Amino acid sequence: MAAKYDQWLTEEGLLRIQGWARDGLTEKDISKNMRIGASTLREWKAKFPTIGAALKEGKDVADRVVENALYKSACGYTVTIRKPVKLKTIEYDPETGKKIRDVEKVVAVEEQIHFPAQVTAQIFWLKNRKPAQWRDKTDVQQLPTNGVLESLLAMEKGAKT
Repeated sequence: MAAKYDQWLTEEGLLRIQGWARDGLTEKDISKNMRIGASTLREWKAKFPTIGAALKEGKDVADRVVENALYKSACGYTVTIRKPVKLKTIEYDPETGKKIRDVEKVVAVEEQIHFPAQVTAQIFWLKNRKPAQWRDKTDVQQLPTNGVLESLLAMEKGAKT
């Protein structure tokens, strides 16, 4: 009888694990798909480097795809699409000038579509890549009062009594 992990050490099994990781499933979800416990998956990752590599590679691919999409959204981009357009022409008899037939043909036309930069993506990018310059909270340094504030507070307290 084959061990339970044998099916996951095959090329097909490793591709399934990698695909689940690429799709954004957590290791807990992946272990459910594999019909094992999360602790068993952790043990197998340690025991079988190919399983750990499949999980890591799948996550890395997904992270890169999302990072690239965020970068494009932050900067704006233009895509060229090809779309079909129907052209209709009418043929006339050169001698009589009468209509002979309608001719339709489909041609591909290129069109550029521009997606402008998204401010939200820019803010997210900058807050995470340059937190010292772009975080919401700024540090305010308390300047020394040289006892002036304390004296004023003491005088105010004495006047109230």
